[in-house]
Amino acid sequence: MQTQQSKSFAPEVIADGSGKWCGNALRFPTREEAEANVRDLEMRWFAVRDTRVVESDDAPTYRYVDGRLVPIASCKRTR
Repeated sequence: MQTQQSKSFAPEVIADGSGKWCGNALRFPTREEAEANVRDLEMRWFAVRDTRVVESDDAPTYRYVDGRLVPIASCKRTR
């Protein structure tokens, strides 16, 4: 039996007292890139209480290279 691999990884934070995980449209092709991005976000935002990275079925939208977001241009993909 094969297991389905996730298509991308999404960073999420808890940034208030509600305990609710919140994310955005950023999706990364690797867990490592998503973790680096959410660590950077945690350092810039004052109220972050916790962070995590979750698997997503969405296609990756960005790479995280040298501390910068790089859009993935899906329209440039060719077969």
